[in-house]
Formats: sequence, C-alpha cells, structure tokens
Amino acid sequence: MRHKRAGFKLKRDTSARRALLRGLVTSVIESEGERIVTTIPKAKAAKPLLEKMITLAKQDTLHTRRQAASFLMTPASVKKLFDKLGPRFAQRNGGYSQIVRVGWRKGDGAEQAILQLVGSQLIKRAEDRAKRREERLKAMREGREAEEGGEAAE
Repeated sequence: MRHKRAGFKLKRDTSARRALLRGLVTSVIESEGERIVTTIPKAKAAKPLLEKMITLAKQDTLHTRRQAASFLMTPASVKKLFDKLGPRFAQRNGGYSQIVRVGWRKGDGAEQAILQLVGSQLIKRAEDRAKRREERLKAMREGREAEEGGEAAE
C-alpha cells in the first residue's frame, strides 16, 4: 500500500524524473502557444511545478529569480517567466494552468493531454482573429483597386 506516499514516480529514478519534469515545465513556458502535448501522468506531475514557478514570478525578487533559474533549463525561459507571465497572472490567486485530454497516441495507445497556461488559448484566438481580419481587409482593398482600375480603363 502507498499510504503517505505522494507524488508520481513515472517509472524513472529520481534524477531522470527531475530532469523530465524540469524539461516539461521549461517547454511550457518557452513554447509559442504556452502549451505542450504529453501523457496524462506527466502532465499531472508537471502541473504543480509549473504553478510554483508562476507563483515565484509574481514576487519578482532576486531570490525568486535565482530559485526559478535553478529549476528552469534556459535563461530565456526565466526571462519570459518574470517579464511576461508574472505580470499576466499577478491578480490571479492560483490555477494558472490546465490539463485538457486530447485522446490516445497512435503508437502505444497512451492517453495524451495538453498542458497549457490559462488564457493562452484566448491569446491565440485573438491573434488568429486579427490575422483573418487583416487578410479580409487586404482582399477588400485589392478588390476595390481592381474595380477602380477597370472603370478608369473604360
């Protein structure tokens, strides 16, 4: 029985598990859409660590920067964490990330999940909407110019 045995082993020894989780958290922070696709147990194990990093970023002191830098793999991820994510979640009291189940992997049937920061899907949708609007406006301008050019020729 596993009474009072918290945490996820993920079938790895301590150092491999720590390296895996550090890599997952760094990937979520660094990725463009602030999301990664991984298995359900890995996502569940990485989520509390990701939330802890964002909580550190909300304080933004030299000490918390050093704590985050000792866990995250790259200086770029530390910079993004403190410059963008900390201020973004400053008014939120937790629940910075979410796990969305997406189905089963074709190769081995492992259940997949997306570990993403809350609000990243809204940012992506807004960017897509703005991009589509720009394309529509550009097409309308080109259509008008073609019409005006056709009328001038007549």
